[in-house]
Amino acid sequence: MAENQIKDVISLEEDRKVREYTEKLRALRADGVTRINDCRIELASLKKNKLVADDEKARRIQALNAEIAKAREVESRNKGEIASLAKEAVSYVNSISKEIEASVNARQNKRMEGAKAFYEKEVGDIKAAYAAREEEIKTRLSGGDPQALKSELEICSYELKSALYDSKSRFKDQIDKCKAAKHQAFVDHIQKNRELRNGKSAFGEDMKMKWKNFVRNFTPSSFFLANGLYIAIIIFFIVCIIAAPLRGSGNLLSLPNIFTILEQASTRMFYALGVAGLILLAGTDLSIGRMVALGSVTTGLILHPGMNIVSLFGLPTWDFSPLPMGVRVLMALLLAVVLCVFFSAVAGFFTARFKMHPFISTMANQLIIYGMLFYGTSGTPVGSIDSGIRSMIGGRWVLGALNGQLITFPKLIIPAVIAIIVAWIIWNKTTFGKNMYAVGGNAEAAAVSGISVFWVTVGVFIMAGVFYGCGSFLEAFRANASAGTGQGYEMDAIAACVVGGISFNGGIGKIGGAALGVVIFTSLTYCLTFLGIDTNLQFVFKGFIILAAVSLDSIKYLKKK
Repeated sequence: MAENQIKDVISLEEDRKVREYTEKLRALRADGVTRINDCRIELASLKKNKLVADDEKARRIQALNAEIAKAREVESRNKGEIASLAKEAVSYVNSISKEIEASVNARQNKRMEGAKAFYEKEVGDIKAAYAAREEEIKTRLSGGDPQALKSELEICSYELKSALYDSKSRFKDQIDKCKAAKHQAFVDHIQKNRELRNGKSAFGEDMKMKWKNFVRNFTPSSFFLANGLYIAIIIFFIVCIIAAPLRGSGNLLSLPNIFTILEQASTRMFYALGVAGLILLAGTDLSIGRMVALGSVTTGLILHPGMNIVSLFGLPTWDFSPLPMGVRVLMALLLAVVLCVFFSAVAGFFTARFKMHPFISTMANQLIIYGMLFYGTSGTPVGSIDSGIRSMIGGRWVLGALNGQLITFPKLIIPAVIAIIVAWIIWNKTTFGKNMYAVGGNAEAAAVSGISVFWVTVGVFIMAGVFYGCGSFLEAFRANASAGTGQGYEMDAIAACVVGGISFNGGIGKIGGAALGVVIFTSLTYCLTFLGIDTNLQFVFKGFIILAAVSLDSIKYLKKK
């Protein structure tokens, strides 16, 4: 594109037709959707305002609701015209934006070429000047004090490096400005489209925006810092998939193996979702394994067919079989949740009230529960639960046969998926979830902004207890529960969260990351077992992954600081 053509292109905001479209749409929306949004904001503010008398508040709320109803009629009446005009406007903006972006790109590319040429010339001039200066120093001090000559040359070398660094910084700054201008032309295009659609985005535009942001900010070092661990894990899985048939272990990627991995991950998912909230607050939980044992033993005692084989704390053995099965299941679930919530809340109280590190409060919980369980049950497994309810909740659905193999779907996957959805909603769609991020990021700033750090902390512990209780209830359907059930589960849950990107430094992480971390860790263990690797060596692999994950997390945190 020629230079005179570049100059003739105007911006979106300067285009007369774009301004006309924008003004028409604003006018059509003013008494409709715009008024509805304004009234809703005013309503939300009014309901929270404690300075307004109740009767006055009720009157104003009624008036605002009436305005909203009237605005809805206007919105409905103008809806078709707005949709047609917005579509026409977006189409026009898309057409002229191509020319505008091409113009901006051409102009900035020319500036980048000029900046590069100037930088190369400046570097050549700097090197030539300092080469001449070195020769002058050598000539002037030749035959003199060698130490003085060395000192002068070192100073000259240092100044040369500084001058080259300053020149490179100026060049990089110019290039970054040009790239930012090119990117801004695209951003202006997308933002104008969103404005014309009244804030609604398009999937294609969102994907293109994310891609352009990725390309613009991409550097090999940052990419491998953010994804290096996942790349290494993917390579490990590829090696396992290739090695399995060579060792005679069979196909690792078969559907039965995948379902088995997901089944094993299902109960562990609850523990990771629980501890994820504590890690988000820059804490941890060492009592998860004991919570699992507590809830599992409770479930096993209630759902055991006939008379129990364990005498709890020396009391007479119990027989819950006369109760209806539905009552027993509900009782087992509620007791498992209540017990886990109680101990978790106690740890949360000491953490929040006395500023005790969760490492200490949960370690105390671990010891208390461990001692109570072993003393109360004498370490004896509580036995299997009723086969009917085991099959109903912890069994599998038969899907059919594939390549001569019977394919069954584990039922425990369903509650795990539900738990992920519930946790995601809490973290992302509730005020409590936003407060969790605030307290985890900076507790003092959160307190100043009016957030109760105490209740958020206790609330996260209680939420963790609910997840532990549900998970421990389901754990009883997988194996005979005992005081030793869940040994080491806390390490797997914590490691899964860290691998999933939930930072130990607090305030950073997503539920999806925790869920992915559980699947990764369970898959890792299953792959090693499938290949016949000794169980003890599996701990070594897990240890290295934890070290790598935490190290990368710490490096990213230090870089942000």
